[in-house]
Amino acid sequence: MSSETNAQHQPGHDDHAADEHAHGSFNGYMIGFGLSVVLTAIPFWLVMSGALGSNQLTAFAIMAFAVVQIVVHMVFFLHMNGRSEGGWSLLALLFTLILVVIVLAGSLWVMYHLNTNMMPPHDMRQVP
Repeated sequence: MSSETNAQHQPGHDDHAADEHAHGSFNGYMIGFGLSVVLTAIPFWLVMSGALGSNQLTAFAIMAFAVVQIVVHMVFFLHMNGRSEGGWSLLALLFTLILVVIVLAGSLWVMYHLNTNMMPPHDMRQVP
């Protein structure tokens, strides 16, 4: 083993040029932080002011802002993109999301049909 090869494998050796992972910069973190604050403040304002008027519309707006905030966190703080780790981390995330959607949708579908088909109809006028 040559001394050049040995120097590269020393514990204190810090070679960022060979590292293919994306590293965040201060500006990138500050942009992510600013977007996170804005994406938190807007839904808070929507709820406190009642600007949209409808509870359902407000709930959908909050969910939309939550999805955008998740993407902001993954891009600016977790550094997930198509280039990191050859795209495998993004592919694993997409696979996980698909499985979660299938499990949640299937569970809700089963619970709805069980409630519809198994529960007797309730007549509240007969309750003492």
